[in-house]
Amino acid sequence: MARDDTDPLAAAEAAVRSATRPAAAPRVNPGERLLRTALKLRHLNLLVALDDHRKLHRAAASLNLSQPAASKMLGEIEKIVGVPLFDRLARGVEPTWYGEALIRRTRTVLAELGQAGEEIAALRAGEGGTVSVGTVMAPAVDIVVPALESVRRRLPRLQVTVQVDTSDVLSERLLASRLDFIIGRIPAGMNPAPFDYREVGEEEACLMVRESHPLAALPLVRPEDLHDRDWVLQPRGSLLRRSVEAMLRRHGVPPPVRVVNSASLLMTMSMAAKTDAVAPIALKVGELLLSAGRFKLLPLTERITVEPYGLIKARGRPLSPAAEVLYRAVEDELFPA
Repeated sequence: MARDDTDPLAAAEAAVRSATRPAAAPRVNPGERLLRTALKLRHLNLLVALDDHRKLHRAAASLNLSQPAASKMLGEIEKIVGVPLFDRLARGVEPTWYGEALIRRTRTVLAELGQAGEEIAALRAGEGGTVSVGTVMAPAVDIVVPALESVRRRLPRLQVTVQVDTSDVLSERLLASRLDFIIGRIPAGMNPAPFDYREVGEEEACLMVRESHPLAALPLVRPEDLHDRDWVLQPRGSLLRRSVEAMLRRHGVPPPVRVVNSASLLMTMSMAAKTDAVAPIALKVGELLLSAGRFKLLPLTERITVEPYGLIKARGRPLSPAAEVLYRAVEDELFPA
């Protein structure tokens, strides 16, 4: 990957080890002015609590407030913003469209503030800071692990949280600022505008069974051989499941009927190890599990591929120095020079 004269990775690592220069004050636009001059932190906490609990008395209790005090504070917020943020219903409160917009941004602000203290303390102590990254299954094995190994040699005290999940879950958590960046897909139907996406390539899948499975002895497994089998599959609508069903459909094989639905890798492995269930998983994960024994990957006559995934971060939201270091290491694994 081409580098500028000023190496961004070196700059990020320097920032992680020592926070010596205060950041320049950003220009204030009208939206930022609202948050800076009127809304207080206690207001933001109440908005999130109301969204979480959907009942005024429960939200108030979670913040150690009386219900009248919380009601008064909500009135203050709506006066500041100038629009109704919640509908008062007999069963509780529901955010309006205005409320949903403000709550979504509020969660981002609070998430950043929640990490700021730990981040600053870690930077001052030279401990490396904290990073949260999300990934679909295959890149977790052959991309994230070697990137982590590379980074931790330079920053051994870097605190990293890795979430392995489906792209729809990861995308929502990225937008909510619960993840710094992800490796996955922008789900169909989700607006791509908030994302900065760099495509990597398609993902290959395989079918894993236990060594004593009736299909394990076949030299080649045709789609027709998979008819009327037990399966453990990701939930209906997931990309991997749709890819398997499409492969079967191309050969006139009905979709699986005897199915256990689970997004859990542990449950998938357990079902494959102890029953005759066929388990579609990412090829890289399947190859890793082969080393533990007890499993076999079926030699298919037709490859199963899942649509391309990519490296994704939130557009317009800068990465912290610690997240920048790991992001660059993942980039180097995904897009080697």
